[in-house]
Amino acid sequence: MPPFAYELHEISHFAMAPARAMTDIAQAWLKSPANLFSYTHVGKKMMATVELFERLTRRYGKPGFNLSSTLVAGQRVPIVEKTVWERPFCRLVHFERQFEGNFDGEPPRQAKLLIVAPLSGHYATLLRGTVDAFLPFHDVYVTDWADAKTQPISAGRFDLDDYIDYLVAICAHLSKERDGRDLHTLGVCQPAVPLFAAVALMEGERSPHSPASMTLMGGPIDTRRSPTKVNKLAEERGVDWFKQHCISAVPLGYRGAGREVYPGFLQLAGFMGMNLDRHVNAHLELFNQLVEGDGDSAEKHREFYDEYLSVLDLTAEFYLQTVDAVFVKHLLPRGEMTHRGVKVDPAAIRRTALLTVEGENDDISGVGQTLAAHDLCVNLPDSMKANYLQEKVGHYGVFNGSRFRNQIVPRILEFQAAGKTAGRALSVV
Repeated sequence: MPPFAYELHEISHFAMAPARAMTDIAQAWLKSPANLFSYTHVGKKMMATVELFERLTRRYGKPGFNLSSTLVAGQRVPIVEKTVWERPFCRLVHFERQFEGNFDGEPPRQAKLLIVAPLSGHYATLLRGTVDAFLPFHDVYVTDWADAKTQPISAGRFDLDDYIDYLVAICAHLSKERDGRDLHTLGVCQPAVPLFAAVALMEGERSPHSPASMTLMGGPIDTRRSPTKVNKLAEERGVDWFKQHCISAVPLGYRGAGREVYPGFLQLAGFMGMNLDRHVNAHLELFNQLVEGDGDSAEKHREFYDEYLSVLDLTAEFYLQTVDAVFVKHLLPRGEMTHRGVKVDPAAIRRTALLTVEGENDDISGVGQTLAAHDLCVNLPDSMKANYLQEKVGHYGVFNGSRFRNQIVPRILEFQAAGKTAGRALSVV
């Protein structure tokens, strides 16, 4: 990136402050029930224009999970969100269901599920729907990765090896009361490779903390298969290009000032640019919905983009090591991946069942990239492997939305249950 690129981004945001202040005043005036002008067609158009401007220039903070309850065995149970494990760049969030005093009869004994959220520009709250879908069936935990610009340089480095160390430590933490047979893991997109590596390392050491299963969803295990635009760009440019054009230092004003990062705003620009027409049309639709008074549709738009436009920074070392190992050199499928000098050996995986889930229209991780994990697990019996290809969904639909809830989740639960029955074969769809 050009020198001071991050600073220029910050300056451009602050330069819009007077306009946003005027927008706030305009919104207050236009939305006043006493303002009869707001009920006219012209007034509605002005309100829609003002809201659109405010939303496009706003800085979106970290959202909350906001999951207050769930249904377990047909009964409504409150949820308390707790941090149960923490290191500088990640906290483990437990969605503790409050059975005592809120459940008639003996609460069901359910296995733990570790959902490994992606560290690729968005917060873990992007998986709110994923977490919510599993709460009735599992004791759910999720990795909540830190925004690199909030971590001072004194917190140290954080790279792909550290990420894998965190996952190994979290598995050990979650299985300390019982062995790993009571723990299932699920990695969405980016975590597919580090989760796979963590399991392989634990299996190689015959660790009692190896999980009973790992589900990899839309992940880049082998990006040489059905390469997407993202995959081709990484392989063509090489890691040096990304280091030169994508890395910047955090400016003053943040706790992480001076830390080299891959800025979240740059990742967001890339995501938006891939489907620019779709995002432009979505905001035009929002304008029309606001003018027509379609409150439900407008609220759905707000909810999605409040999440989608909330981004975090990645440490430069984690970003560059991931690009190099996963997208440029393809170290895992080529059998050359190492972790702190120790070879990551997929052949060591013998006890952890493997389910891969892909989306037919995924433009981030092409069809076959996640499925490649099965070819690496040469010593895992076929009865402990399964793959599911979901029709008519893109990348986001693999872990969120109606098809995820109604078609993908039941298959994951069936796979996990089948793994508890020795010798039972799992169907490959």
